[in-house]
Amino acid sequence: MQIRIRRQDCCGNGECVAIAPDVFSIDSKQKAVVLDPDAATVQILREAAEACPCSAIVLVDNEGNEVFP
Repeated sequence: MQIRIRRQDCCGNGECVAIAPDVFSIDSKQKAVVLDPDAATVQILREAAEACPCSAIVLVDNEGNEVFP
């Protein structure tokens, strides 16, 4: 699973960090960054993506297909 952050859409809410702190962090510009995409299960990654109020998290499967949103 690959994770992409659409930085222009990220509002820095931090829900992703609360759900998956080993995967996400908030940088000095108050934008989400991916630390380690393999640090959580696919279910947790999907939960974090769904919780993002700005819809800035994109999940991509191993074949390159967007699975969320």
